[in-house]
Amino acid sequence: MPTEPPERGVMSGTAQQAPSADIAVIGGSGFYELLSDAAQFEVDTPFGTPSDSIAIGTVADRTVAFLPRHGRAHQLPPHRINYRANLWALRSLGVRQVLAPCAVGSLRRDLGPGSLVVPDQLVDRTSGRIQTYYDQGAVHVSFADPYCATGRTAVLKAAADTGTQVHDGGTMVVVEGPRFSTRAESRWFAAAGWDLVNMTGHPEALLARELELCYTAVALVTDYDAGLDATGSVSQEEVFRVFAQNTERLKDLVLKAITELPQQRNCPCAQALRGLELPFELP
Repeated sequence: MPTEPPERGVMSGTAQQAPSADIAVIGGSGFYELLSDAAQFEVDTPFGTPSDSIAIGTVADRTVAFLPRHGRAHQLPPHRINYRANLWALRSLGVRQVLAPCAVGSLRRDLGPGSLVVPDQLVDRTSGRIQTYYDQGAVHVSFADPYCATGRTAVLKAAADTGTQVHDGGTMVVVEGPRFSTRAESRWFAAAGWDLVNMTGHPEALLARELELCYTAVALVTDYDAGLDATGSVSQEEVFRVFAQNTERLKDLVLKAITELPQQRNCPCAQALRGLELPFELP
């Protein structure tokens, strides 16, 4: 955390200044591109460099920013992603609503590979990750409901409009990675009543809340976690294969959800910092 108030993001690349975008999509494993008419912009932040350049284009009448979470060459493992830089860069571009597609393992038999889930709860089992912007003062944000209710509604409506089967709700436990879970860990997670396991959803969701951004996860199940498979085990090859098979389906849902997001925000996310004294000005 910088000791002085951070400067606003510096933009360069294909233009001296990037256009403002109010919506962002953070793409997960295998989800490296979204916008066909996009220009790329480099954005610097006080917290370092984001995962990659940020693409800005249009979807219907909305200006949208796209950032691949792991980088376009998937060069960043989950524990090395600069989550603070990513979210700060997006906010500095004007973003206030974030859709976050991600790959997950399933802890439930009825959620098989290829299932789409819009989770409503999160459990943090990571360790050692920087998970706040506020290392000074008393800045305690509410995180009881980690995902934006309005964003979740938009995704569910988009699914209904397109005839896409989506599971409404579920708890996603986020582990440190990059290894997959042991069978014992996986059974423990399932016994706790959790539904999905992932490596990138935290601190991303929390940092979005600390910047008053609406954040909605859209999870694609790529495998049954180890506790559900008595003989086999999760493999990176299988995860990437299933994600690739469903990428276009996931992209179509995200693109439709963008058109369902409201122009004006009236959700609690937009007031997450009300009454709190911040140690620096937000971009």
